[in-house]
Amino acid sequence: MKKVYTCFCTDVIHEGHLNILREASKLGEVYVGVLSDEAMVGFNRFPTISLEQRIEIVRSTGLAHQVLVQEEIVYDKILEELKPDYVVHGDNWKEGPESFIRENVLMNLQKLGGELIEIPYTYNEKVKRIDDQMKEKLAMPEFRRKRLRQLIAMRPIVKTLEVHSGLTGLIAEKTVVESNGKLDQFDAMWISSLCDSTAKGKPDIELVDMSSRIRTIDDVMDVTTKPIILDGDTGGLVEHFVYNVRTLERMGVSAVIIEDKTGLKKNSLFGTEVEQTQDSIENFCEKISAGKQALRTEEFMIIARIESLILERGMEDALKRAFAYVGAGADGIMIHSRKKSPDEILEFCRLFREKDATTPIVVVPTSFNSITEEELAAAGVKIVIYANQLTRSAFPAMQSTAVDILKNHRALEVDSRLMPFKDIIRLIDEI
Repeated sequence: MKKVYTCFCTDVIHEGHLNILREASKLGEVYVGVLSDEAMVGFNRFPTISLEQRIEIVRSTGLAHQVLVQEEIVYDKILEELKPDYVVHGDNWKEGPESFIRENVLMNLQKLGGELIEIPYTYNEKVKRIDDQMKEKLAMPEFRRKRLRQLIAMRPIVKTLEVHSGLTGLIAEKTVVESNGKLDQFDAMWISSLCDSTAKGKPDIELVDMSSRIRTIDDVMDVTTKPIILDGDTGGLVEHFVYNVRTLERMGVSAVIIEDKTGLKKNSLFGTEVEQTQDSIENFCEKISAGKQALRTEEFMIIARIESLILERGMEDALKRAFAYVGAGADGIMIHSRKKSPDEILEFCRLFREKDATTPIVVVPTSFNSITEEELAAAGVKIVIYANQLTRSAFPAMQSTAVDILKNHRALEVDSRLMPFKDIIRLIDEI
């Protein structure tokens, strides 16, 4: 019998998958690959059921001679081990980021003497409805809320992008690129008080209240599935923080980050240029503990942001606070710096990891932006937040367009640098 290989990255077997399996079975014994959890996440398909369950649904079709686990999205290892005569796949991977996987398969088959058979992609209302249901499932609070903790366990580092609207949420959700032989995308979204306030034309002083912030979260949640980390500023009064934590948990937000400052909020980018008051360790620990006690699940994360390096209070103070906050129940530590060099951040990570090997470290490399994700992961960082880049890139582009329209008294001169609106609309799914 000829060996036939096909691979699925799905939580459900629908008519399209069955069609591939039936066509594959006409060619020989069918070996079906099921992507591992880690590979699924790399493929931008977050699993909603376990690997064992995914294997079982393939077996239950009765069309698989053997089910294998494919650990990587590229096929090198699995094809070298199996040496199939045929690889069967839908023809929907000929264009877009996934096309490099197709090229990888063709390259391997050329070495092995095998053949690629591509089946026309099955697309009908029933298949579309199943795909939509899977997306809706990922967006439900009980699935979205726990996903940040799952990603921390699966990924070397969780890549998080600032969003401040439904449209920017779609950019974070749908931007996928091929990079160094793998698909790459953002894992999570950061809703920043700075960018949320800026989008509303308001100063970043906690003027935009939680009710308004929740409307932004709702806008993003309506059109996305990825986990959300909320910038909670100082957390406000303990009594207010407890209430807000419970609301965010119920909505399906994955985490809130609160900073250990008091009084009128001033943006950390100003450092010691403006008067900023750091909270006492005791008060901030009380706030963390109260928030943790209010939670109804083990999934929601309260992450403590330490401002000691921003306020030039020194490394010893930063570490003392970090260990105290973890002791009070913090699920992660965000260490902040506005220096151009990442040296003090790396030193903090080294010293913190000497005593605590597991608590997630979060960094925001806005100032020290030369450091790579790989270097941060090697230092023990688990979450990296690109905290304001979408806002900062949009403003100069929009301002430049407005200026040129005024100068030229028409829009012709700016048209060449504008994206066609139909390309923007393609981001938006129709119901």
